[in-house]
Amino acid sequence: MASVYDETAHSALQQSARDHLWMHFTRMSSYDTADVPVIVRGEGAYVWDAQGRKYLDALGGLFVSQLGHGRTDLAEAAAKQASELAFFPLWSYAHPTAIELAEKIAGYAPGDLNRVFFTSGGGEAVESAWKLAKNYFKLTGKPLKHKVISRAIAYHGTTHGALSITGLPGLKAPFEPLVPSTFRVPNTNAYRASEMTGGFLDGSDPKAFGRWAADQIAVAIENEGPDTVAAVFLEPVQNAGGCFPPPPGYFDRVREICDEYDVLLVSDEVICAYGRLGHMFGAERYGYQPDIITSAKGITSGYAPLGAMIASDRIYEPFAHGTETFLHGYTFGGHPVSTAVALKNFEIFENEKINEGVREREGAFRGTLEKLLDLPIVGDVRGDGFFYGIELVKDKATKETFDEDESERLLRGFLSKALYDAGLYCRADDRGDPVIQLSPPLICEQSHFDEMEQKLRSVLTEAASLL
Repeated sequence: MASVYDETAHSALQQSARDHLWMHFTRMSSYDTADVPVIVRGEGAYVWDAQGRKYLDALGGLFVSQLGHGRTDLAEAAAKQASELAFFPLWSYAHPTAIELAEKIAGYAPGDLNRVFFTSGGGEAVESAWKLAKNYFKLTGKPLKHKVISRAIAYHGTTHGALSITGLPGLKAPFEPLVPSTFRVPNTNAYRASEMTGGFLDGSDPKAFGRWAADQIAVAIENEGPDTVAAVFLEPVQNAGGCFPPPPGYFDRVREICDEYDVLLVSDEVICAYGRLGHMFGAERYGYQPDIITSAKGITSGYAPLGAMIASDRIYEPFAHGTETFLHGYTFGGHPVSTAVALKNFEIFENEKINEGVREREGAFRGTLEKLLDLPIVGDVRGDGFFYGIELVKDKATKETFDEDESERLLRGFLSKALYDAGLYCRADDRGDPVIQLSPPLICEQSHFDEMEQKLRSVLTEAASLL
C-alpha cells in the first residue's frame, strides 16, 4: 500500500537532500531547480517515489535486483542473522554463513574455481583480482608479470586500480595519474565492426570478427612483452557502450591466447553472474574457463552489499603452504548478514527455477525489444539473457552517431527525464555511442516486456521528432 503523500515532509526532504546528500555519478546542479527523485518503496518489478508515482524498474536497480523488490523472505533472512551475529570479520576467523556460501558458490563456479574471497562489492572484487594476479606471479617466479589488458569502453569499477583497468577515458581523466600498466584492446561491438577494423570486416561474419577481436589481445601481449603481462579482464557481455555479447569462438580464442602466454583470464561478472544471462555465471553460458571470476550485485539481489572473487585451485596453491599470506582484505567482506541473505537468495533461485525462467523468456524479451527497430532513431538492439542495449543513431543507413552536443541534448536534456516521467526506470548512457540499457528483474514476464517496449516507443518517437 502506497504511503500518504505529505507535501511539507517532501519539501523538507528535498531541502535536506540538496544541503547534504552527495549522490553518485550525479551532476548535482541538475537539482538546483528540479526535485531529487526519492524512491521510497518497491514491490516485484516496480518502485514508487515519495509522491506515490509508480515506475517499472527496467534496470534492476543497477543490474542488481534479480528477484525484484519487497521479498520478505530475504528481509527475514537478514533480520534473523543480525539477531544472532550481526558482524564478525573474516580476518583469521570465520562464521557459518560465509563458509556455507563459499561452498555454494564454488559448487556453481566452472572448473576448479573453488576458492572464494569475499568483498563488499564489485569494484573491490576487481581490485582483489588484480592484486592476486600480481602476487601469484611473484610467488611463482615471474615477478615482472604485472600488466593488465582490458577492452575499450569497458567499465570495471571506480577504485584506483579498477578505474585504471576501465576503458573509459572520460571517467579516468579527473583522477589521473592512475595506476600504470593497463592497456586497451578492441571490444566486440559487431555493429561498429567496420569502423573498428578499418573496413577490413563489416560484422556480417561474426566468427571472423570475433577471431579478429580476440587476436588483438595477442598483439597487445606481444607489444608489451609476454613476461610483463599478468591478466586479461573481460566481461562475458560488455556493459559500457551498450551490451556487447561475444561473437562465436571469441572466448575460445582468448583462452588459447592466455594459455600460450601464461596470462590469467579474469571474467568480470559483476553484472553478468547470478542469473543475468540465464546461468549462475556468464562463463558457463559461453563455454569458457576463467582463472578468476569477479562478481557482486545479483549475489544478494541487492538486499545486502556483497561481492566475491573466485579463484582457481591453481592460483590459490602458492598461498596454501608455509608462511605465505595474501595480504589483502576488507572490513565488511563476507559480512554475516550479507552472506546469510546470499544463501537465501540462492535457495530461492533453485526453488523458483530463476535461471530456467530467464532462458525460457529471453527470446520473448529480445523479440519485444526488436520491435523498436522500426523507429528511425534505433540503430541496433543487442544483448543476451535479461541484459540489453539499444543503440541510438542519427542516420540508420550510415550508422551515423550523434556529436557531443547532440548527445548531451538527447540524453541528458530529454531522454533521461522523459523516460522517468513515462514511468520507466532505465539508463540512457553515452559512454561510447548513445544507448539505452535494460536489465530488468529476472522475474519479469511478457507484460513487463510489453510495457517497456510501449514506453520506449513513445519516448523515442518524440525524441526522433526533436532532432
